[in-house]
Amino acid sequence: MSKSAPEPKEFHTESKEIHAVYKHNADRFFDEVEKSIPQYHQSITNLQRSYVAAWQKATESAISMNHEFATKSGINTSVPAAMVKIVNDTTEELIKAQAVQNKVVLAAVDATQQAINTFNENAKMFTGLNQGVLQYWIQACTPTRN
Repeated sequence: MSKSAPEPKEFHTESKEIHAVYKHNADRFFDEVEKSIPQYHQSITNLQRSYVAAWQKATESAISMNHEFATKSGINTSVPAAMVKIVNDTTEELIKAQAVQNKVVLAAVDATQQAINTFNENAKMFTGLNQGVLQYWIQACTPTRN
């Protein structure tokens, strides 16, 4: 008969009862998940900043190259005041659209958070209801001694 390797220390629990083992391991899992949240947050923030910086650099580069080409080619780049107004107004509308987009995204995140909170509350009530049903069935199915 071969000896089995000892369990790793982190798998030892106070009890060998299966529900205690499940609870112990679920707690360990969610503790590790909680530890990763700040890393995800930082990674997403860094990615978003990098994306915006790359987008800005590409825009600035395109403007710079276009300006250089126009200057070296002798193209007159003066535009009427109406064109300047159109460009400024378009930019203003883009900024407003971006602000609305931010509000929509934040509202969606808030709605999702509320849905999760509601789910958690419903899960508590559902658990309580199930415990009541379980008690009823235990009482109904357990023979009584006279």
